[in-house]
Amino acid sequence: MKEINSIRIDPAIKRLLSYATSEKKVDEEYNKYICSPNQKLYSAEVNGEIVGCIGVEFHNSRDGVIKHIAVLPKKRGMGSSMIRFICKEHNLNSISAETDKDAVLFYANFGFRITSLGEKYPGAERFLCKLDLK
Repeated sequence: MKEINSIRIDPAIKRLLSYATSEKKVDEEYNKYICSPNQKLYSAEVNGEIVGCIGVEFHNSRDGVIKHIAVLPKKRGMGSSMIRFICKEHNLNSISAETDKDAVLFYANFGFRITSLGEKYPGAERFLCKLDLK
């Protein structure tokens, strides 16, 4: 895993972030990682190819919130190792994420507690996923 801090967005990262947010918001979200001291974006590489990314916001020094996580379809399964890396690298007490129905099983299988937030957006139920590490 490698922290990303380049002002210019790599096309591979741009593509991955488009999986985790709308294409219209990719540049805006990327800029938040570059400009905000409490947000970090990391890439995962296999044989020199960027195959995944994870972005985290830190609310204090020991609690993180996954803002974006994306993996190329051919490398699914790497998401868990990216979360483990973030937790270990930052010695977190807890990590959480808000997600939709499509990804909630991924977090549940990892051990996150799942709480429905209801229909936050018309026709879209959202879920809070939280993992206490200490």
